[in-house]
Amino acid sequence: MSTNLTPATHPLPSSPAKAATDYWDLRLYVAGQTEHSVHAFDNLNKICEQHLAGKYRIEVIDLLRDPKLARGDQIVALPTLVRKLPEPIRNHGVAPRPRFLAIAQ
Repeated sequence: MSTNLTPATHPLPSSPAKAATDYWDLRLYVAGQTEHSVHAFDNLNKICEQHLAGKYRIEVIDLLRDPKLARGDQIVALPTLVRKLPEPIRNHGVAPRPRFLAIAQ
């Protein structure tokens, strides 16, 4: 695979109030660096760069390394995207762009 699942990081906002309104904290749960996981990460990164440039952070969580982490966000399917900020929401499989943008708003 050509892409590495390296999280995209941008500086965190200085205040919690600013984070709650202007900043997106996303978690992408995957099972290793499979083609499906890499594709989900690439799609998510492209969407975020296009619509949230500089206002997001993607944390990639590999459940093959630590399966216990799935409990906190009740992960049952992979890949799964969880939006921690502005408010939690789940999107199993990282939906195509129109559906993701509808969920994201």
